[in-house]
Amino acid sequence: MNVLIVYAHPEPRSLNGSLKDFSVKRLEDAGHIVQVSDLYAMNWKASLDANDSLDRQPGARFDPSLDSKRAFKDGRQSQDIALEQEKLRWADAVILQFPLWWFSMPAILKGWVERVYAYGFAYGVGEHSDARWGDRYGEGSMAGKRAMLVVTTGGWESHYSPRGINGPIDDVLFPIQHGILYYPGFDVLPPFVIHRTSRIDEARFAGVQDALGKRLDDLWKTAPIPFRPQNAGAYDIPALTLRSDVAADQIGFSAHIE
Repeated sequence: MNVLIVYAHPEPRSLNGSLKDFSVKRLEDAGHIVQVSDLYAMNWKASLDANDSLDRQPGARFDPSLDSKRAFKDGRQSQDIALEQEKLRWADAVILQFPLWWFSMPAILKGWVERVYAYGFAYGVGEHSDARWGDRYGEGSMAGKRAMLVVTTGGWESHYSPRGINGPIDDVLFPIQHGILYYPGFDVLPPFVIHRTSRIDEARFAGVQDALGKRLDDLWKTAPIPFRPQNAGAYDIPALTLRSDVAADQIGFSAHIE
């Protein structure tokens, strides 16, 4: 299988760097083909702007969505964007690996999403009508592919527990897992999270490697998070709210998981 690791940490000798190298070796030893987009090493441009389209008229008003749509449709995107899109097409599975900074991914990785997820590539696809609202949330250009987060945090596991001060880790990661990965159709696996990174000694590092290795070995066996598909009947369209008889006693993120 083809695996793309999109990696965002500025220090190659960090815990993240060591785990990324471990993942590449583990996957390749199992016979998989691996590509790594090391965003800091690539000097990835994080900001989505007018320069992402190669044929804009000087002085023209920049419209992020419409310019993205035209550039993707006409093959006039900047080359760095097009190359990353090709990697996504190639991949059977995608791993996003990053440290949790201020309750989200590093800016460079968010910028990768904003630029690579072009209109017509990852969003704005499919029929929009009173029966369907596009190919998204379980459908779309990434349907049939798997995705997983590998995330490190400085906080304790208890800080991200159901009653922890930082909020449940599944809630913290919901915008990424549901909104960035499930939206264009990925089957999203439960995340692999390493807590309290500043307290990892040699023995604990060995345990983290073992646990991550098992997750990588089971990349095609692990059941995905059972997010509710948008167009399968659970949601009223075009309001895109859950039907009154679906998860009637639930609100918030958990209502969107079967």
